[in-house]
Amino acid sequence: MSNILKALALASLLSSAAPALAGEKDVTLYKNPQCGCCEGYADYLRENGFAVTVKPTHDLSAMSRDAGIPAEAEGCHLSFIDGYVVSGHVPVGTVKKLLTERPDIKGVTLPGMPMGSPGMTGTKEGPFEILEIQKSGGTGGVYAKE
Repeated sequence: MSNILKALALASLLSSAAPALAGEKDVTLYKNPQCGCCEGYADYLRENGFAVTVKPTHDLSAMSRDAGIPAEAEGCHLSFIDGYVVSGHVPVGTVKKLLTERPDIKGVTLPGMPMGSPGMTGTKEGPFEILEIQKSGGTGGVYAKE
């Protein structure tokens, strides 16, 4: 009987902890060592329930190419989240859409450093077009607009 009670107590503990853990995803964010807006983006992800590890690197362009992102579509930093690559200041709505829908792509990118995007200062001048990164490399169409 005590084994049954222990099993029930363990099951109850695990089921009550699941909602708290469900929103957290581990993110590894690679950035140029001097970049402050990348730290702002890491904080933005943390504020939205992600566990972020920031790793400074001088090899960001090479890492982006290795991830299949052409130079003209590179974002400011490179994140790896739950099997996907996320390049640049991609809004969390698109990140959550990617993780929920689980499309057959390598990831997404928001090229450059658009003003008003998460982690950036300034005023947003229009919708952001977040591009697909195809598994074969290169960009596909627009994955999301925010």
